[in-house]
Amino acid sequence: MHQVFLNLITNAIEAMAVTDRAHLLRVTSDIDSNSSGVVVTVEDSGTGIDKKNEARIFETFFSTKPAGMGMGLAICRSAIESHGGSLKVSANNPYGTRVHVVLPSGG
Repeated sequence: MHQVFLNLITNAIEAMAVTDRAHLLRVTSDIDSNSSGVVVTVEDSGTGIDKKNEARIFETFFSTKPAGMGMGLAICRSAIESHGGSLKVSANNPYGTRVHVVLPSGG
């Protein structure tokens, strides 16, 4: 999980290569009321995900980064799912991306 969250936070930081607004990174945790699991959310104020790429961001070898390998999000999702969790991405308001990781509490 360390590598998963390191990758998600690194992606958020790299997405904030914008000059017209503040760079805001927020990592929060909460209890998922639907599953009694833990929800960790990583939010950024970066460029966001282009609508044309939304369906592809978890594909292996797909990247929007010039030097990206396209492995990070696919590996993150696989690791989270192997622990019984889920990873979802949505737009952050008004800018950027919000990544939701839900993991079972283990209790």
